[in-house]
Amino acid sequence: MGKLYCLMGKSATGKDTIYKKLLEKAPQLRTITPYTTRPKRSGEQDGIEYYFTDEAGLNKLKEAGKVIECRTYNTVFGPWHFFTVDDGQIDLNDSSYLVIITPEACVKFLDYFGEDNVVPIYITLPDGELLSRALNRENSQETPHYDELCRRFLADLKDFSEENLREAHIDKRFTNWNADETVEEIINYINTIE
Repeated sequence: MGKLYCLMGKSATGKDTIYKKLLEKAPQLRTITPYTTRPKRSGEQDGIEYYFTDEAGLNKLKEAGKVIECRTYNTVFGPWHFFTVDDGQIDLNDSSYLVIITPEACVKFLDYFGEDNVVPIYITLPDGELLSRALNRENSQETPHYDELCRRFLADLKDFSEENLREAHIDKRFTNWNADETVEEIINYINTIE
């Protein structure tokens, strides 16, 4: 039986980098492409980072009973939805998977797939380092949105509260000062479970 390895962390913890490096080092892990109504960032491609859709597309999937979990963020640009769909991507009888989600989504995964099948992996950094990394990332965008950076940081404080981390069964933390070292630590952790 496969496992769902749920990678979580506040914005700018390096989740995307760690995710890509984990997939290189552990090719047995399959991916789940989430869905979003958020506009594409520079360099993103539909079906790679996300399936990009709109409110009507989300509503159709909800009506069909296909949405496993859905999170809505009230951004300075309006509501953005991020969600996972039961669209045939996940078969735990066949494989293990790596997915980036939030504690709230992890709780839904625990309910949907069962506690024995879901493994939370929490990436963390001190808040000052997060802000520095987020600012550097935002400065690299064609049109930086500092207001959205601030909103994400404040929302993360609430979303990643200790209470929410406990509810998502997070008991192991990986501090990401160096992505390669963090990836090795996570690979060793996964190997103890597989």
